[in-house]
Amino acid sequence: MTRLAPLPLLALAACAAPPVEQAQAPSSQPPLAREAARIVPELRFASVDYLIVDKSERLMVAYAGGQPVKAWRGLQFGDRPQGHKQFEGDERTPEGRYVIEGRNPGSAYHLSLKVSYPNAADRAFAAQYGRSPGGDIFLHGQPNSLPFGRVPGDWTDGCIAFSNEEIEELWRIVPDGTVIEIRP
Repeated sequence: MTRLAPLPLLALAACAAPPVEQAQAPSSQPPLAREAARIVPELRFASVDYLIVDKSERLMVAYAGGQPVKAWRGLQFGDRPQGHKQFEGDERTPEGRYVIEGRNPGSAYHLSLKVSYPNAADRAFAAQYGRSPGGDIFLHGQPNSLPFGRVPGDWTDGCIAFSNEEIEELWRIVPDGTVIEIRP
């Protein structure tokens, strides 16, 4: 009888729930949205050192010291938002790793931060087709001619548009040289 005593315990152990980390279903939340959810509102920062844009999520997350510190949602892109910008006039927003290389306080779109598109690979790709890769890709606000609000939908020629209040904040916290990674 004493030999059988461990069997009921084994049977009960087999019915026990797996540890919590195994019991949870995989998150259906996209990876950058999970990063945005990690933002600690009390975390103080004067500037950011890395930006990740996810075009499919219409989301940009800013990082300072490796920690996500701010997120912007509802980004607006070029008229053809899917796919990497390849040629001048294709109205696509580039994908890849670039840097913020300057700023334009006299922008026709409130304020703007210049993205270093095209890089060498972008120029080489366009050249093999005898085309220009285009350029003048910016993070910017809404058109100066717009009295208030936002232009609906995707409307840029390949830039990433924000509200005027959002671009003012970006102007303050994104220094030139900040890396920006733009994902599909």
